[in-house]
Amino acid sequence: MKFKHLISIDDLSKKDIEYILELAEKFLPVAQGKKRTTPLEGRLLANLFFEPSTRTRMSFEVAMKRLGGDVINMTAQEASSVAKGETLADTIKVVSKYADVIVLRHPLEGAARFAAENSDVPVVNAGDGAGQHPTQTLLDLYTIKKESKLENLKIALMGDLKYSRTVHSLIKALTLFNARIYLVSPPTLALPEDFLEEIKSRVRVEEVKLEDVIEEIDVLYVTRIQKERFPDEEEYFKVAGSYKVDAGILERAKSSLIVMHPLPRVDEIDISVDRTPHAKYFQQTFYGVPVRMAILHELLLGDL
Repeated sequence: MKFKHLISIDDLSKKDIEYILELAEKFLPVAQGKKRTTPLEGRLLANLFFEPSTRTRMSFEVAMKRLGGDVINMTAQEASSVAKGETLADTIKVVSKYADVIVLRHPLEGAARFAAENSDVPVVNAGDGAGQHPTQTLLDLYTIKKESKLENLKIALMGDLKYSRTVHSLIKALTLFNARIYLVSPPTLALPEDFLEEIKSRVRVEEVKLEDVIEEIDVLYVTRIQKERFPDEEEYFKVAGSYKVDAGILERAKSSLIVMHPLPRVDEIDISVDRTPHAKYFQQTFYGVPVRMAILHELLLGDL
């Protein structure tokens, strides 16, 4: 398998996804610091983040360095030529002369694909507005595979299903694995109707209340309400704090249930959940390292 860029989860087949997850498993001991390998020695990754990030940016940096490469970062627009009016196209053209791969996070949907069209090197979409976040989806799938099961999964997706690029990418990927999907959200943050109809043609999807399915699901995937995505702040305050998962509701769940969250969380998962065996969201963040190692290795070498 060899691909030039990673912009959308739609760019990958089920076989491609399984390949990346298998490669991530091989890199797991390297990510843990138990083994050392340097196939990307002399290679340079450029992190271009036009939105704040902690886990995605740092895990890409760790992944690259664990493979022997190095990283340059642009995280503050104010300190770059973007503040002077430089276009995204020109920024990408310049940076692609410096680095071997670009990881881009941008507030505008479609920015990553546009960047790929203007880049001489591979571009990885690290989130484009309410669009997609394919590397988050791959680490989510890896977490599910490690901590639960991928095929015939019963999963409840809870929270902001309207604006969450993480949810949109994950749902698309889950359709490849015969998942049964339950949607739990405030009415104003429901999955967009056109997207819902598209997904219903592929897998079983239901809009439910969490208490009605908590006893049967394998995975509970929670997302925060993303204040930064709301065009009207008043609409945000109408739904802020409208749902919360605590240890009490998990008492009815299967012992094997895992709770996931792409983080950061605000108040949608109570800290009481942290002390239960269901909590996997911090382990989930670590799994981003071997998965992103696999992606970088494939993009830059692609000869395994």
